[in-house]
Amino acid sequence: MRSGEKKMDSVLINENPIIYPKRPRRVRTDQSNTDEFSIPLTNLLFYIRDPEHPKLSLEDLNVLTEESVEVDDDKSYVRITFTPTLPHCHLPTPIGLCLIAKLVQSLPARFKVDVRVAPGSHDKEKTVNKQLGDKERVAAGLENPDLVALLNTMMQV
Repeated sequence: MRSGEKKMDSVLINENPIIYPKRPRRVRTDQSNTDEFSIPLTNLLFYIRDPEHPKLSLEDLNVLTEESVEVDDDKSYVRITFTPTLPHCHLPTPIGLCLIAKLVQSLPARFKVDVRVAPGSHDKEKTVNKQLGDKERVAAGLENPDLVALLNTMMQV
């Protein structure tokens, strides 16, 4: 370990996660504006790495699916509903913050971003959704150097 590095806890909460096969991407058949950013967003978000298993993406673990990405270009609104791998997963907040950070970096400023845990998928769903929906908490999280380092690692392709 180099000077200044913190030792990470080596105990995995989900030692053997289920790895799902990659699904073919949907082909757009309509030309409505409602879905303009949906396909590119899934391409950006699906490659985000899981914080506990950095060799696996959120898509590999079925944390994100195409169905979990909703885009309404006319209303400038994006909602991501993600599913943690376990009901007692200890990392839904960093995952949500990473999704928020990636969306804010990638979308025009006019978009409102809403990231939440899928209903019934986590023991602390209400608490996590409250944290992710609180702009001040999100801003504070994105100023935390340790958390920013984790998020940057998650976003590396």
